[in-house]
Parts: sequence; structure tokens; C-alpha cells
Amino acid sequence: MGVMNIMLFHSMYGLRPAVHAAADRLRAAGHEVRVPDLFEGHTFDSVEEAEAFREETGKEELLKRAVLAAAPYSDQGLVYAGFSLGASVAQTLALGDEKARGLLLLHGTSDIAENASVDELPVQLHVADPDPYETADWLNSWYLDMQRTGADVEVYRYPGAGHLFTDPELPDFDREAAELAWKVAIGFLATL
Repeated sequence: MGVMNIMLFHSMYGLRPAVHAAADRLRAAGHEVRVPDLFEGHTFDSVEEAEAFREETGKEELLKRAVLAAAPYSDQGLVYAGFSLGASVAQTLALGDEKARGLLLLHGTSDIAENASVDELPVQLHVADPDPYETADWLNSWYLDMQRTGADVEVYRYPGAGHLFTDPELPDFDREAAELAWKVAIGFLATL
């Protein structure tokens, strides 16, 4: 319990003011937060532009950038967190870091390697219901796979919310769902 060292990864839209605002919210709760820029200064207003950039950059390059950002701090025991695309990056890093303290996923998950294994890693997921990118079938399978790895998983679903419902700069924003998600997430971090 106490101050967590959080590595917070941005969504496909890039490192925008909403990500910094989220980091400030976590800092106000007493945590240290770092927000690496995996897109090296690029931000996007449309999913299409963002998707094209992500494809051009490549998944391996984005993961490499994330690993390089986290490496100097991983010995301290990081909590990995992220929004959508950033959540998938956070998940990949957390499952590969034996010193990870926790995993906070907002709006996204990722594939899980067959050999992934953790020792009761606390994991919390906040996701819209329904979510076009995180379907019910996918989430059921993901949940079972995460449990298989040894993770201690909690899933919170937000009926009627848009995909990136915590981002006040996007049409998906849902103030009520966002406030509830942040309240639960900050409570989760306090238990780590």
C-alpha cells in the first residue's frame, strides 16, 4: 500500500491532454506517474489516421519503445496502465515483468502468450458494454486466459458507454461512467 509507480500508456490517438489529465488525477491520489510518448509527438483526431500511423510504425516498434520507457523503473515494481491500445501494451509488459505490482486496463486488452505466467498479479479492467473492440466473447476468453496465467482479475463493465468513455476530448466520453471508473481504479491502486 502507498505510493505506486505507474507507467501510463496513451491510446491510439497519441499523448494528448486527456492522458496528462488522467496522470494528474493519479498523482493527486498520491502516486508517481510516467506517461511515455510511444508515438514520438504524433497525435490524431481520427481513428483512421491513428490506425494508419500504428500500422506504419508497427507493433514490435511500439513495444520496443514501451519497454525502453519502462526499463529504468521496472526494478521498483511498476503498475502498468493504459488506455485502449496503451492497455494492450501495458498488459504485454506486465505479463513479462516479474516485478510488476499491478495492471490497470482502461478500454482494452491484448492477446496472451501461451506461456505467460504471473504470481497473483492484481489486474483490473474497465470496459464499455458493449464495446466494438472488446466483444463479450473475446472478454470471456481473455478473462479465462488471464486467470490461467495466475492473475487476480476484476472486470468492470459500463453499459451504454462509448469505447474511450474516460476521455473528455472524444465523443465516447461518458462523465458518469468515467467518474465511477476512476473511483474504482484509484481504490484498486490503494490496495496494491
